[in-house]
Amino acid sequence: MASGRRACVTVLLCSLCCMTFAVILRTIDNDVWVNEFDSTELTCFIESTSTNSPRIEWKKVKNGVPSYVYFQNKISGDLENRALLIEPATLLIPNVSRSDSAMYRCEVAAIDDLKDFDEIRIRLAVRVKPVVPQCSVPSSVTAGHFTELRCKESQGYPLPHYQWFRDNEELPKDPKTSIRFYNSSYVMNAKTGSLKFRAVRKEDAGEYHCQARNDAGYENCAPQLMKVYDSEIEILVLKIAAGVMSFILLTAGLRLARKHICCSRRDQRENDYRVPPRDSGKDDVRADEGHFQHKPSFVV
Repeated sequence: MASGRRACVTVLLCSLCCMTFAVILRTIDNDVWVNEFDSTELTCFIESTSTNSPRIEWKKVKNGVPSYVYFQNKISGDLENRALLIEPATLLIPNVSRSDSAMYRCEVAAIDDLKDFDEIRIRLAVRVKPVVPQCSVPSSVTAGHFTELRCKESQGYPLPHYQWFRDNEELPKDPKTSIRFYNSSYVMNAKTGSLKFRAVRKEDAGEYHCQARNDAGYENCAPQLMKVYDSEIEILVLKIAAGVMSFILLTAGLRLARKHICCSRRDQRENDYRVPPRDSGKDDVRADEGHFQHKPSFVV
C-alpha cells in the first residue's frame, strides 16, 4: 500500500516538473497545404514554460539548407516584409508564394526551464494553379489510322490531371460507357495528357481541347479542329491546293513589291533631272542693260 502511494507521488511530481520546468510546444497541423497567393498560418503554441521571455526562432529548410525566417525579434530572409509573428510564436504569411514551399522549424529556448529547448516541424506545400496547357491536335487524319493528341502543362502543383473535350463535350474515360462514344477506339491517359485513337473514325472529327486541373484550379487550351478523311488521296489533294494557293499569294505579293520599288525609283529620277524654272525675259533684259548701257559720248 505504501509503495503504491509512493509511486503515485512520484508520477505527480514528475508531471508537475514537466509542466513547470519544461518548455513544450504544440501545433495544429504539421502538414499545411495552401493555394498560391492565399494566406496561411504556421501555428506554434507554447504549452508550458517557466521562462518569462523565451527566445523564439523560425527557420526554413529547403533542399537540406536552413535559413532564418524569424531571428532576434524580426522577420528576415525571403519572408522579410511578407510575414508576421503572431504572439506568442505563430508565423503568419498573408500572401503565399510558390517559393515558400519548404520545411519550417519553430524553435523555442527557455533558459529558466530544466528542459530548456523544444521545436516543432511544419511542412508547407503551396498549390499552384496550372497555366494554359500546350495542345497538339492533327488538323487532318485518315480514317482507320492511328492518331494521337497530346496535352502538356509544366507549372501546376501538384501535377495536374488532364481531360479531353470534343465539341465542348467531355470525353468519358472509357468510351464503352457512353452511347455517344461507344464505337470510338480512343484511350485517354489522365496523367500524361495523351489521347490515342487506335483506328480513327469519321465520327471522331471535331474541335478538340484539353483541360489541365489540380486542387488549385484549371486551365483550357484553345479548341483545334481535327478533320477525318476517307483516304489519303483527299488529304493529298487538300495539301496540293493549299500549296498552290500559297504560291499564288506569294507571287502576287512579290509583284506588288516589285511594282512599288519601280514606282519609287521612277519618281526619284524625275525629281533628280527636273529643269529648274528660268526667270522671265524681262528680267534678263534689264540685267543686260545694266552692264552694257551706252554713254552719249559714243553716239555718232
